[in-house]
Amino acid sequence: MQRIGFKFATYIVMEGMIRFFKNYIRLVSFTINCLYICVSTDAQTVKYPQNYFRNPLDIPMELVANFGELRSNHWHMGLDIRTNQKENLPVYAAAEGYIAYVGVRPQSFGRFIIINHPNGYSTLYAHLNDFYPALHQYVLDEQYKNESWQVELDLPKDKFKVSKGQFIAYSGNTGGSQGPHVHFEIRETKTDRSLNPLLFGMPIKDDVPPTISKLGIYDRSTSTYAQTPQLFSLKNTDSGYIIPKIPVIKTGLNKISFAVEAIDRFSGSQNPNGIYTTRIFLDDERIAGFTLDQIDYRESEYINAQIDYRYYKAGKGYLQHISPLPGEKGRVYHIYNGDGIINLNDTSIHEILIEVGDADENYSKLIFKIQYKDSLAVNKPGLPGSGEFVPNFVNVLEKPDFEAYLPEGCIYDTIKPVYYRSNATNENAVSALHQLNDNSIPVHEEMTVKIKPNKEVRKEWQNKIIIQRNGSYAILKPKWEGQWLSFKTGAFGTFVALLDLSSPILNDPDVYKKGKGDTLDLSPATRILFTPTDISGIRKFRAELDSNWLMFTNDKGRTWIYNFDERCPYGIHHLKIAVEDLVGNTTTKEWWFKKYPYTPPPPKKKKKTSKKKTTTLKKKPVTKKK
Repeated sequence: MQRIGFKFATYIVMEGMIRFFKNYIRLVSFTINCLYICVSTDAQTVKYPQNYFRNPLDIPMELVANFGELRSNHWHMGLDIRTNQKENLPVYAAAEGYIAYVGVRPQSFGRFIIINHPNGYSTLYAHLNDFYPALHQYVLDEQYKNESWQVELDLPKDKFKVSKGQFIAYSGNTGGSQGPHVHFEIRETKTDRSLNPLLFGMPIKDDVPPTISKLGIYDRSTSTYAQTPQLFSLKNTDSGYIIPKIPVIKTGLNKISFAVEAIDRFSGSQNPNGIYTTRIFLDDERIAGFTLDQIDYRESEYINAQIDYRYYKAGKGYLQHISPLPGEKGRVYHIYNGDGIINLNDTSIHEILIEVGDADENYSKLIFKIQYKDSLAVNKPGLPGSGEFVPNFVNVLEKPDFEAYLPEGCIYDTIKPVYYRSNATNENAVSALHQLNDNSIPVHEEMTVKIKPNKEVRKEWQNKIIIQRNGSYAILKPKWEGQWLSFKTGAFGTFVALLDLSSPILNDPDVYKKGKGDTLDLSPATRILFTPTDISGIRKFRAELDSNWLMFTNDKGRTWIYNFDERCPYGIHHLKIAVEDLVGNTTTKEWWFKKYPYTPPPPKKKKKTSKKKTTTLKKKPVTKKK
């Protein structure tokens, strides 16, 4: 049986009353928030200090990415500054202050520094190759003290004070970086909210307005996930962008919203960047818009409500909604009229103006006319049915061996739950294969999913169960609740319970040649690499050299690397590697190796080959037969 709202059907009447009051409270709160946002935005009460922060590099500032640029599951929270495709450029403090936080975070910032400044702001510098010597040594000591390469350290105010322009690090390509650059952020210190650095007068010229390439129209009487938007290509003219050859859009929709596909560029650059703001007007009356001036990291995933997510997952690009979806609770939108949706309540011709701007107040305008026609009207779906998931409410799906519980903030728009059950083909499966919708619909708050195994699991193996989501895409660790396996997930898709009894696979070090006995000769090597593999993933990796912890790095991917340093002096050593997977299966290997000074042999000289004289054969004359 499948239900929406609270789990017990006996509370249906009470549930209706609760929904009414929740909607009323939400509407009042939403209206107050909108009024506050409109007043503060129109009055421009936030004044950021200009030219207080310097360029953290000594080369002219050129951006790979700007603040608010669209990324997978998040907005870009700072500026990506080019380093001319080089690493190890000096990075400087943007203003005076003290280093308040330093970290080494794989798959994310890599090595990074946060400086607190006396004016109430903080700056962040990420993807660094290394820190300046005193900070480098402090972090290294903490890594060995904690026996962990990954560290994040709060620092006292008096530990590392810096002046404006002081050298603090070397640029690099660590963490989730795709190429050499410096990721630079400005944050409000007390809230840790990221602010758009371009509002602080950073030294980069921009007199180029954004480019708008497409317009999308949505029927807001139904879910945006249940439709394909009507798309229009645009043309830029001297008077602004237009929809060519369509003087008036005639539509059978009377409750609509719009989205645009747009980019921005800086002066002298062809690199596409994200836009800063949009506004939409109906007959000169402002309706809604968004501004990417400040974003809280805890709200960054609301990008999935700001874009047409299905359009994006289909690989078609980014369409950005100008009006919010029902379940969007972030702070980038501004509502000036009603709920931000345009209502065409008559058959008159109306004018729509959409403005798209950048942080330097360069604007592009799209102007077109629209008219509602009764003859084009389509059948309305009415209120959500009892089988639909509705935003801003608790939603529940119950099947004999599968249950899903979606919390109130889980989804952004109404969803029709689509569920399938099939036999699992994986030989390690202990449940059926369950599918709930697919990953073309985003999830904000994690939902709780429960699966009942269809095979008996021995008691000593019950902690060896994993959940495989969407094939090998993600592995989750469940907990037992009676006869059910319960886990949290941030995505729809397929789910199957697997039994993992296999120990991780661990490779041997690169072997150049054997020494005496089983001793490896690693004298020619500059580093040691291990890439352990396992069905559930590697949870722990520990290395010991001569019974002392040895630091391997795991900055990108699954490979762990040790670069030879003073902790491995010349001589014969014992290396021990222990790895553990998500469910506690372990593998341990040990080797003896020797490491001595090594001079590579000179390259072999190529033997000179004597050139042989070639003789050209003369063709004999051919005599024709008579």
